[in-house]
Amino acid sequence: MFAEFLPALSRVALVPKICVASLTLLFFCLSLAITFVRLRTKVLFFGAPADPTSLLTKLVRAHGNTAEYVGLLAVLILSIGSEPRSNVVTGLMILALLARLLFVFAILRCRSLEIFDPLRALAVTGTYLAGLGLGVALLVS
Repeated sequence: MFAEFLPALSRVALVPKICVASLTLLFFCLSLAITFVRLRTKVLFFGAPADPTSLLTKLVRAHGNTAEYVGLLAVLILSIGSEPRSNVVTGLMILALLARLLFVFAILRCRSLEIFDPLRALAVTGTYLAGLGLGVALLVS
């Protein structure tokens, strides 16, 4: 079903903008959430508690990890998205967005950051595949 929908998305100029806007909103929503949790818990110093089950620790980790990837993914998506693109490239853009959203969801829903989470591993793998694929696509475009 998704494979049939992808060709139509490849012709839509808004896909790169929607992906980048969503990644940007994700980053700033995490920033805002950290601020609210810091105010509520009165933990106003830099960093987070060493407790891997703390909501603040999870938010800080999700925000930091998002900051590591969102900028480069946005540049890749906008660079490639400004030209006609293949269905594969459109799929990689969408994969990048979904992987980052899944990563944040997986971090926030886990009981502890110290416990292996297959959902988080899937999200990281999706991020790597999307980033590598978009990098290759930029090289050959």
